[in-house]
Amino acid sequence: MKYIISVLAWVCLCAPVSAQHVTGSDWDTHEHADTCIEINEVVVTGLTGTTKMKNSPSPISVINFTELRRQTSTNIIDAIAHKPGLSQITTGSGISKPVIRGLGFNRVVVVNDGIRQEGQQWGDEHGIELDGEHVNSVEILKGPASLRYGSDAMAGVIIFHDAPMPSEDGIRTTLTTGYQTNNGLFNYSLFTQGRQQQLFWNARWSQRMAHAYKNKYDGYVYGSQFREDALSGLLGWKHRLGQTVLRLSAFHTTPGIVEGERDEATGAFLLPYDGYKPKTYGHPATYQQIHHYKAVLDNTLQLGPGTLKTLLGYQQNRRQEYEERERALDLHLHTLNYDLHYHLPVGQSLRVVAGLNGMWQQSKNRGEEFLIPDYRLFDVGLFATTTYDAGRWHLSGGLRIDRRHLTSFAQEDEDRGQLRFQPFRRHFTGVTGSLGTIYNLTRRWNIRVNLSRGFRAPNISELGSNGEHEGALRYEVGNHNLRPEYSWQGDLGIDYSSEFISAQLSLFANRINHYIYIEANENPHPSSLISHPVFSYTQGDAFLYGGELNVEMHPVSGLHIDNSFSYVCARQLHQSHHSRYLPYTPAPRWNSDVRYFFPLGRKSRITHLFVAAGLELNFRQNHVYEANETETATPSYTLFNISAGTDISVHGTHCATLSLAVQNLFNRAYQNHLSRLKYAAVNPVTGRTGVFNMGRNIAINLSVNM
Repeated sequence: MKYIISVLAWVCLCAPVSAQHVTGSDWDTHEHADTCIEINEVVVTGLTGTTKMKNSPSPISVINFTELRRQTSTNIIDAIAHKPGLSQITTGSGISKPVIRGLGFNRVVVVNDGIRQEGQQWGDEHGIELDGEHVNSVEILKGPASLRYGSDAMAGVIIFHDAPMPSEDGIRTTLTTGYQTNNGLFNYSLFTQGRQQQLFWNARWSQRMAHAYKNKYDGYVYGSQFREDALSGLLGWKHRLGQTVLRLSAFHTTPGIVEGERDEATGAFLLPYDGYKPKTYGHPATYQQIHHYKAVLDNTLQLGPGTLKTLLGYQQNRRQEYEERERALDLHLHTLNYDLHYHLPVGQSLRVVAGLNGMWQQSKNRGEEFLIPDYRLFDVGLFATTTYDAGRWHLSGGLRIDRRHLTSFAQEDEDRGQLRFQPFRRHFTGVTGSLGTIYNLTRRWNIRVNLSRGFRAPNISELGSNGEHEGALRYEVGNHNLRPEYSWQGDLGIDYSSEFISAQLSLFANRINHYIYIEANENPHPSSLISHPVFSYTQGDAFLYGGELNVEMHPVSGLHIDNSFSYVCARQLHQSHHSRYLPYTPAPRWNSDVRYFFPLGRKSRITHLFVAAGLELNFRQNHVYEANETETATPSYTLFNISAGTDISVHGTHCATLSLAVQNLFNRAYQNHLSRLKYAAVNPVTGRTGVFNMGRNIAINLSVNM
């Protein structure tokens, strides 16, 4: 906690409490807020239905459309990872995984198109398969959300919202495009939406491609290129009882795999193949190929005094891994999601939500190499939540029970002439709950307290993996006997909001029983067929604590000053000195941003013109899992950024948005503590271990309404 005290002494901390979550219908999805937005008016979905942020006992962050588009990023997780309490595990510039308060992988649920996104999220180098251009706003629920979302929501939930439905008849089309200099990233997205009386629709085509990125220590990082293609559409109908919406999407990405092998004499990266060019947009010799298809049917019906909502979704995820242009891994995952719940208002102050949700999954190996066994999974959860408003007091809570069945099938290893995967069955039951209260001291001051219990069943990789994980550069061995994780988390928050300043302090303490993690084995595997170090899954008890401090200030008209600080300490209990900290714990971080909006006349064609400067200070992280050299400490570093942007209007109608940004202005060479590439091979010439993050990057973005 010493970091929090030191920063408090220096600056009153901040966090942009972002703009309202758009739940209504509006042609213009831009939200330009030149004055402080009070948290009292921010609307979120939360765990118990739509509510104002001031009435949510759990800490929630909201990122609106304008804030998203002002970010210079290479993927959607990269765009939101600077929010307090949120970090990312990266594999180069194309793959990012979210981490909430020090917990990631299957402990974070991602919700897109109304259902939980299901790919191969257990993997270190497996990103989130969704189109960032499709996202209009984001909600981040920090803390156990198992009450509403079941197993895997132990750390929290990230909810991606698409564009609001148009409220007027007509058709509108928007083209967005951008370019980044460091890795030659080029992207464009064509979006059209329309409405004709009770019928509404939209469609989007997006493409994003980048060659290898570079930094001043490594030069171009071979194999870090990637390409994404995405197609999505929506068809909806408003009827007398409610509305019905069908969403369809297809996402295809081919991220390269950085191997980091170097020449012993020069220290330079070895070419993946003869004739390889670092600025190529094609496949390197080793790469992934992921296809993700999704269909979601969403129905909302007004039944009696309440609302019945049903969701039925189907997802197909195919993940392939190629080595030397030959297919190795080929995982086919099919998921059927279902959700049925009823919202019942009782008077003006009491609301009850009850329902059930879950999923069915089936995964099969169709490649030549194997990491996880074929399996089948089914789970179901029953839940009930309630909120009650009593003057300045706002109470909320609920209970949930989950049941998960997992069957893993036997599989032969032809190369070894033995059984590769032993068959097994596991059944998991979890009871979770939440109880919280908010007290509105005044119109500007709120105090919130929440206690929640989380639950997570072990995933198939933790239970049954047995193979070389080329993307993670290790051989992984699962443990059939792992127990489910349970957590108790307490949250304490204080909020202040006025016309000139918004501030939040959020503290948490989280005790996790049977925490599952992976560690390097002391002894190598005896088989000569295994070329990578062997890692196996184990578990113990853990305790995490920390918090976020943030403030957004507007001392004079047009001037915005934002500061945020995040800290988490993640310890293992009853462990030796080298094993006392959990792996993948983000370093303490301070973000600061100063932004000025120029006062322009109402008739000016240039509107919302701004310039901004910011810094990101990542403190040294020496709380690492040292056992068997699983992790190493990471030094501190500071990045400086500048940006500018404007809207362009014609006859009072917004028609375009233009922005320019420079990230890592002084071309600092650094390694983020959660970068997996920092554990690549040592440069024999310089003695530096691993691959460094991206250097200076200039980005330009343009959006045109047609």
